[in-house]
Amino acid sequence: MTSPAVDPAPEKHPAAPGLRTAAPAIPATPATLVAPVAPARRITGAVWAALGIVYVVWGSTYLGIRIVVETLPPFLSGGARFVTAGLLLAAIVAWRQGPAALRVTRRELGSAVLVGLLLILGGNGLVVLAETSIPSGLAALLVAAVPVWVVLLRTVLGDRPGPGAFGGVLLGFAGLGVLTVPGLSGEVKIGGVLLVLVAALLWSAGSVSSARLPLPRNPFTASAYEMLAGGLAALAVGLARGEHRGLDLGAVSGRSWAALAYLVVFGSLVAFTAYAWLLQTAPVSLAATYAYVNPVVAVLLGALVLDEALTWPILLGGAIVVGGVCLIVSTERRR
Repeated sequence: MTSPAVDPAPEKHPAAPGLRTAAPAIPATPATLVAPVAPARRITGAVWAALGIVYVVWGSTYLGIRIVVETLPPFLSGGARFVTAGLLLAAIVAWRQGPAALRVTRRELGSAVLVGLLLILGGNGLVVLAETSIPSGLAALLVAAVPVWVVLLRTVLGDRPGPGAFGGVLLGFAGLGVLTVPGLSGEVKIGGVLLVLVAALLWSAGSVSSARLPLPRNPFTASAYEMLAGGLAALAVGLARGEHRGLDLGAVSGRSWAALAYLVVFGSLVAFTAYAWLLQTAPVSLAATYAYVNPVVAVLLGALVLDEALTWPILLGGAIVVGGVCLIVSTERRR
C-alpha cells in the first residue's frame, strides 16, 4: 500500500499488497519488506517481467478480496490468508537459508509484531472489511493515497519532504475529496469509504514505523513474522466479532476459495518475491511506479470482472490521486 520512493529508509524491506512496508502488502499490498537495494543495473527482460507481475498481481488483489468476501467473513479470511502465507514464507526461508535465518531477538520480534498489527490487521484488515460494502476499484483508489499520508507522518516526525511532495499531498487530498462523493451521495456506504481511509492511515503508520524500528535484518524473516502476527490478530478479531457463528464452509463458493488461494500464493508470495528482487536489481524509481499503476489495474479489473460502475467521481478522483502520487514519487526519488 505505499511506495518505496517515499520511504525515509527504503533499504529496509517490502510487504505484500496490497502490501508494502516502508522498511508490503494486499493488497496488499497488499497488499508487504525490502531487501537491500543494489546499484542501478541494466533493465533486462527479467526486470520487465517482474515489474509486470507486481503491476498485475498486486493490482488484482483488490478484485481477489472482493470475491473472497462474497461468501467468506472478512477478518477470518484475511487472517487465514496471512497466517498461511507467513508459514509458507517461513518454511521457504528455513529451507533456502537454514533454520538459523528465522532467529530474532526479543526486540526484533516485538517490532515485527507491531508493524504486522499496523499493516496486516489495521491496513489490510479494514480494507477487506470495507470491500463487503464498496467496490474494489474505489477501495484501491482510496488506498493509492498512502504516499500522501506517509509524507504527512514523516513531516510530523521531523523529516522535511520537498515542496513537490507537499504539492502531491494537496493533490492527493483533493482527489480523496472527490472519491468520497459516492459515499456522501449514497451510491456506496460512507462507512466503507471511511474504513479504507483509516486503513490507509494505519498502513502508512506501519510503513513509517518499519523504517525506524529494530526489525530482523533478513527482510523475508521480518515479513514472515509480520504476516503471522497480523494474521493471528485478524483471526482473533474475526472470532471476537462472531464471524465463525453460522459459518458453513460447505456453502462457500468455489470462486471465493480460488480467490483466497490466489491471494495467498500470488498476492502474498509470488508478487512479494518479484518486488523484493526488483529492489535488488532495478532502479528504485522504476519499482516505485507500482504505486500509481496498481490502482489503475484494480479499477479496470473491477469494471471488467465484477461490472463495477466507472462513475465520474471514481474516474476524476482517481486521476487526481494518481497524479498526486506521481508527483510525490518523482519528487522523493530525486532527494
